Amino acid sequence: MPHSPEEKKKVLARVRRIRGQCDALERALEAGADCGPVLQQIAAIRGAVNGLMSEVMEAHLREEFGQPAQSEAQRSARVAEMSGLIRSYLK
Repeated sequence: MPHSPEEKKKVLARVRRIRGQCDALERALEAGADCGPVLQQIAAIRGAVNGLMSEVMEAHLREEFGQPAQSEAQRSARVAEMSGLIRSYLK
């Protein structure tokens, strides 16, 4: 999770943009919009969510791996956690 005020502000701005995109998608679906624009909006939302995930994951990597592990067990736990996050991201 981004902890600096600047990173937090950027992430929250991304979330708000994604919320706006989702609201626009909902309005388009309710209005019976054509499939093309709806699919473009869905792709834009997916791209925005991927960007958000990338930014938060990068902050997490800096936080977790920016300092040396205190033990081999801690290092292994960090790697296992990050591997799980990456696996879930790539699904």
